[in-house]
Amino acid sequence: MWYTSTRGMASQVDFEGALFSGYAPDGGLYVPEELPQLDRDTLRHWSKLSYPSLVKELCSLFIGPKLIPRAELHDLIDRAFSRFHHKEVVHLCRLRNGLNVLELWHGPTFAFKDLSLSCTAHFLQYFLEKREKHVVVVVGTSGDTGSAAIESVQGAKNVDIIVLLPKGHCSKIQELQMTTVVKDNVHVFGVEGNSDELDEPIKAVFADVAFVKKHNLMSLNSINWSRVLVQIAHHFFAYFQCTPSMDTHPLPLVEVVVPTGAAGNLAAGCIAQKMGLPIRLVVGVNHNDIIHRTIQRGDFSLSEAVTPTLASAMDIQVPYNMERIFWLHSGCNSQVTRSLMEKFESTHTLLLPKELHSKLLEAVTSESVSDEAITRTMARCWEENQYQLCPHSAVAVSYHYQQTDRQQPSVPRCCLAPASAAKFPEAALAAGLSPSPPAEILALEHKETRSTPMRREDNWTQMLRDTIEVLSQRWKGQAVMP
Repeated sequence: MWYTSTRGMASQVDFEGALFSGYAPDGGLYVPEELPQLDRDTLRHWSKLSYPSLVKELCSLFIGPKLIPRAELHDLIDRAFSRFHHKEVVHLCRLRNGLNVLELWHGPTFAFKDLSLSCTAHFLQYFLEKREKHVVVVVGTSGDTGSAAIESVQGAKNVDIIVLLPKGHCSKIQELQMTTVVKDNVHVFGVEGNSDELDEPIKAVFADVAFVKKHNLMSLNSINWSRVLVQIAHHFFAYFQCTPSMDTHPLPLVEVVVPTGAAGNLAAGCIAQKMGLPIRLVVGVNHNDIIHRTIQRGDFSLSEAVTPTLASAMDIQVPYNMERIFWLHSGCNSQVTRSLMEKFESTHTLLLPKELHSKLLEAVTSESVSDEAITRTMARCWEENQYQLCPHSAVAVSYHYQQTDRQQPSVPRCCLAPASAAKFPEAALAAGLSPSPPAEILALEHKETRSTPMRREDNWTQMLRDTIEVLSQRWKGQAVMP
């Protein structure tokens, strides 16, 4: 399996090359050169598998056995999921009135990012140990990615991780999950800006190809193909858990509702569709509605500003995985994708060509959900089911309630739940509920914290470059961290 850039101007790489990259050298994102097509027999076989077994099957399709032999790949995935709190790893909760909630948050940091990052970190370690290499991982976060990335590599001898978090723009618990990890290989910056703003210095650093190569830089954001790969499993598992039968012809549809920020889970769903999975995708966003506007009107243009919401991990204006989605729905046309993204990057405004917009609308529908609707949904779900939703999960469930209040669903519907309600006590209180965080989260309040400020007046790109230089030199034994 080979990988190419969505913009078509970079050399092809294998899975290892895509894993160790951030953006491709031409500014695009890595995608498989071709997508495996799954026949009915394969889908029927997969429908009986556990979630970890499904991840193994999917990863085997996209990671050649010459890179990671199948037995070793399976062992890495088993180890990745060994610290999850639920024996099934991912669990479907069936609630009243056809509400199916797929809990993706049973990992160490109580968020869905643990699923893909735990696997990705084990793939990384596998190659680093074989090659005797060191990498510097750079991550920008709107909340959950940073803590899951830190958790996945903390204490690793051959990985240093730099995380930029938007100070004051994520929940207190999310921030503590990052700043209380005081291992030598973890370096957290509290940025005076939002998650889109802190992505700018990261993109600037990755644009310097020589610098990236010199210091073995990589990213664990969902620009990394490995993240999206593991997330494809959510959609297959949701389908198999919710489909009424695998014996009808054609196979029945299932609607999967995806709350999203940077659109990694949505890109994974679009890839699952293209592989032959009969799902209908609904994407849910908060007030920051660029994805909703893109799907409904073909308008991929920035708003004046990011609006802080209760679903803070989705407070994003530049959902970079939309580039993968444009590529998929333009017939994998890198020339079209490059032209579109270059126009967007230079003008921050883009109207999709009619044909691309029409293809996108065939595959995905969307909804934008207000804070008021989020709290109303959280309260209703508790009242009807004694079940607490996080505000991001409530974005998906809000769509379900809107639909069922009009009419009973014609197809089964599965709402993806990306995080535990325990991580968002502020939202629970806003919904009139009583938060009940587990002991691991309560303990964060009493831990030592460590982070470095990135103030408005600082040169963020230079600070990032300087930190990378020091870490790289330290690894080479030529300098010591101050």
